[in-house]
Amino acid sequence: MIESAATSVGAQLKAWRARRRLSQLDLALEAEISSRHLSFVETGRSQPSRAMLLRLADSLAVPARERNRLLVAAGYAPAQPERSLDDPALATARAAVELVLKAHEPFPALAVDRLWNLISSNAGVAAFLAGIPAALLAPPLNVLRLSLHPDGLAPRIANLPEWRAHIFHRLEQQIDASGDSRLADLLAELRAYPGGIAQGGDAFGGVAVPLVLRTSGGDLSFLSTTTVFGTPIDISLSELAIETFLPANPETARALADIAGG
Repeated sequence: MIESAATSVGAQLKAWRARRRLSQLDLALEAEISSRHLSFVETGRSQPSRAMLLRLADSLAVPARERNRLLVAAGYAPAQPERSLDDPALATARAAVELVLKAHEPFPALAVDRLWNLISSNAGVAAFLAGIPAALLAPPLNVLRLSLHPDGLAPRIANLPEWRAHIFHRLEQQIDASGDSRLADLLAELRAYPGGIAQGGDAFGGVAVPLVLRTSGGDLSFLSTTTVFGTPIDISLSELAIETFLPANPETARALADIAGG
């Protein structure tokens, strides 16, 4: 995994190149530099300019947070600020998130950080957390752990094997893009939970995987969507995602309206 700012810039670039399965020649051609110069940068014999480093990061599709680590390792200032989501400078953005969550009621919606820890949620989420052990709901509340833990929502998920496979696939993509060891640890933890293996095939033809929750009033079926900030001004904000769960059928829509009204 590629995480430590103490690691030399050359070692980080080499690790990202390996992760993207590119040869030195491939990357050099993409970034429009000589392969000899790139070799010197990776071995520490040459110091890249800030512009070259950003060009290499673009060619390697290095995420914003890790791009900052590259810059710092090379002795340059970060490209974007990294502030806590509680920072007053992000108050307007946080207020916008709350408005989006509220607007989706009575449908469940929540905001999570890059590690899938809960930042905020709307009233539509609360109705499904009854009976969950307090330990799983204690902050930082990880929504993926909550959904797949045998003491969490997992026993209520009618299509648990398919939903597990969907979550694993999303995490694998995120890990591949970010190289984050904490996400890899989370994936390993989730894989160790019971839940069965998906057999393939679904009512949506592979286009989407519904979340089907068992309730006392019958099964509720949801399709999830993800919203991110299009022009983030901060690393933490760029990694914040809003997960919304929309009714996959009229029966679920009516049931959610009844729950909200009750």
